[in-house]
Formats: sequence, structure tokens, C-alpha cells
Amino acid sequence: MSDIVSNSKARRDYHILEVIEAGICLRGTEIKSLRDGRAQINDAFARIDNGEVYLYNAHIDEYSKGSWTNHDPKVPRKLLLNKSEIRRLQGFLSQKGNALIPLSLYWKNRKVKVALALAKGKVEYDKREDIRERESERMLRRITMHKFKNNER
Repeated sequence: MSDIVSNSKARRDYHILEVIEAGICLRGTEIKSLRDGRAQINDAFARIDNGEVYLYNAHIDEYSKGSWTNHDPKVPRKLLLNKSEIRRLQGFLSQKGNALIPLSLYWKNRKVKVALALAKGKVEYDKREDIRERESERMLRRITMHKFKNNER
């Protein structure tokens, strides 16, 4: 499995509770554009409409060698999930603060798949806490490496 594109903002802005794999309905020019790696899902989200899951704000560039058959870059794209999975997602999304966020688009058995995250939005103080933890881990690594280098001499 190789990533086509990943969502860099997802893990920073959301607590990831669970990851689900879903198929995606694409046209031929969209697939060709994805093969060139010309997509962006940083602002994308998924929503359930009429019992089906759709991916919104995923930007797949028009295929450069396409003609009148080219696709619209920002059109909502249908995600392929079982009815039981959709019902479970509806229950999850009915709670306040929960969201369905795409983490990445990737190839699997010559098909494009979406890694969807069941996520809960972070508040500003959660983000600051994550930054503090990262910096303290960095400092610990720096101190241990410094001691390790001094012991070798």
C-alpha cells in the first residue's frame, strides 16, 4: 500500500478514535490525476446524505491531458461502505463534536482507498498540551544523547 496523499492537519486538529477503510467512486480522469499525485485532502470531510457517505472538499486536479471528459475538481465523491458501517457512523456523528475526516488516499490492489478517521475535535488547550509533550520528549532525548556521548569518551 502506497500513499497518494495524506491529510497533515488531521492529527493536529483532531483526536483520532478509530480508522476505517473505504472505497471511493472515481472517474477515469480522476484516477489518472491521482497517479500523478495531484490531489489535496487537507480541508476534506465526510458526511452522510440519504444513507450514503460522501467525501466533500477533496480536491483532485483536472487531468492535464484530458479533454471535454475532464472532471470537476471539487465535486463530492461517494464512499463505498456497508450499510451496517454507515449506521454505526450515523450513531457516532449524531454526538456533538464528532467528525469523519479522511487521513489519506492510497492504492490497495490497484484500487484507490480512503482511510477515514472517526475523530473528535481538539480544543486550543489540547493542542498546547501536545506541543508541551513533544518538546519535553525532545529535551529528554537530547539529554540522554548528551550523556551517552559523554560516557563513550
